Amino acid sequence: MSTITELPIHPTPAPVEPASAEPTPAQPTSTFDATVGVGYVADGQFPAPGLPKVVRHITGHNSEGKSIFLSTDCGAHHRVMGEKQAVANILYSTKETPVDLNGDHDIEYAAQNEPPLHIHNGSVVRMIDFAPNVCSPLHRAVSIDYGIVVEGVFKLILDSGEERIMRQGDVSVQRATAHQWHNITDNGQKPGRMMWILLDCTDVVVNGQVMEGYLAELAPHYVGR
Repeated sequence: MSTITELPIHPTPAPVEPASAEPTPAQPTSTFDATVGVGYVADGQFPAPGLPKVVRHITGHNSEGKSIFLSTDCGAHHRVMGEKQAVANILYSTKETPVDLNGDHDIEYAAQNEPPLHIHNGSVVRMIDFAPNVCSPLHRAVSIDYGIVVEGVFKLILDSGEERIMRQGDVSVQRATAHQWHNITDNGQKPGRMMWILLDCTDVVVNGQVMEGYLAELAPHYVGR
């Protein structure tokens, strides 16, 4: 009788992991630090160092009803924020919705009035240049805000602890959101730029509680306007 020799059983080899690219550098810690970026922006300077110039074009109509360009400039209101850690450029604001465009009254209003964070029944288009690695304090605007990354990479952090990375061209729709913005461009080594369009909203109620707005350390830049 022939003898059957049992072959040794070899375990299935573990799959080989593909070689990974160079590890992504650790991102800066996303906490508000009032000392980061101090002095980066000179008084009244927009754009911030290292970021391109912004041009605003405003249109209108001639006597024949043809659309024309009325003005080209860099925005009417620039405001340095914090300890020269950021600078805001108000590109436009309106005091009502719908907007009355007759007689160019909206242009006059936008030129003469630097808006608060947002305008009751109105709108604000605000661009902010951030110094490298700057993280805003936690704050809430009771409005609907469309946020667009114009230059760089930002981390959007919510009060729940959730966060998202946003890159150039990415958009956030913030609905009375308590949040922070952290400029992590080039691992926090370069400036970044965001733009927001803020529109008014009705009271936001969650489980019977009205969500209140707060600005924390940002308050001095908006209160009283």
